[in-house]
Amino acid sequence: MSREPLLVRARGLWEGLARVPVSFAPTGGVNVVVSPESGMCPVGWVGVVALGGSAIVTVPSDSAAVIVRDAVAGLPVEDVVDGVALREVLPVARVLGPAALSYLSPEAFRPVEAGASPVEQVPASHPELRLLERAAGRADAGEAALDEITSPVFVVREHGQVVAAAGYRAWPSRTAHIGVLTAPKARGRGLARVTGSAAVAHALAAGLLPQWRARPPASRRVAAVLGFEELGSQLSVEIAG
Repeated sequence: MSREPLLVRARGLWEGLARVPVSFAPTGGVNVVVSPESGMCPVGWVGVVALGGSAIVTVPSDSAAVIVRDAVAGLPVEDVVDGVALREVLPVARVLGPAALSYLSPEAFRPVEAGASPVEQVPASHPELRLLERAAGRADAGEAALDEITSPVFVVREHGQVVAAAGYRAWPSRTAHIGVLTAPKARGRGLARVTGSAAVAHALAAGLLPQWRARPPASRRVAAVLGFEELGSQLSVEIAG
């Protein structure tokens, strides 16, 4: 699959998550729509997704739409998903992101084989995953969201303990949202690649579109190793007042 079909599928996903009619402009630009029930961001926030050089923005109210449309009218698309740039034109209270959005076609997938420690499958409710989340810390565990995974969870153990895990949550538009988590003591040894590869292979076998959303550079590098292509980014903003 070339970049264009990937981009079409990714845009279709986020247009659906906006939960009101909206589309990415074909030649760049930013489309702002009112959607109190947007799935692109927390309730009451502004959701921004840029893909392939254009962006869509959901806002919770008509009054917010006026503010946001005026603020982003003169911004290049890359600044619309830049928290620092938005703070210069909007009364921002809090920001989540930006996070890079990467997607993978079956022919671009570069699987990573397990090393000495084999990959096992466990359910997302497995108690050992909760131990891994506590070891990783609240921020990293929240990003991986292992407790929301709907696929099997692919894990690697060392000395009997789960030290790395990956799976995916079924999203709309037949999308598999990948989540990966590695214990701090086990990082830097390629375990995220191994477990992530197993999760991606499972998603592709089910005919799903793998999506990798990441902020840390290390996570983005793992995605690139597996063959993912970064097509854009996502940002959520809470406007003060």
